Amino acid sequence: MTEQFISVTVSTRANVYFDGKCVSHSITLADGTKKSVGVVLPATLTFNTGAPEIMECVAGSCEYKLRGSEAWVKSSAGERFNVPGNSSFEIRVTEPYHYICHFG
Repeated sequence: MTEQFISVTVSTRANVYFDGKCVSHSITLADGTKKSVGVVLPATLTFNTGAPEIMECVAGSCEYKLRGSEAWVKSSAGERFNVPGNSSFEIRVTEPYHYICHFG
């Protein structure tokens, strides 16, 4: 599980989605790689993707359902799930879900 990033640029303005149910900060690593680090509060939300994403759970847990699937899958601390580009996923959270979004 990723615990820290070294030598990054952090956007101080938060990305706030779904009336504050999801808040993240964009970071850029020294090599230009972009990620976001944030938290989803209890809710069921739908996110659309442009590029492929890897959602890494840092703390808490969630259930997610990829577009085209009927199955909800649990993801807990230390686990990741992949979301294809130009797609979407639903996320269901009952406790704060701390995550890193790795953009592909």
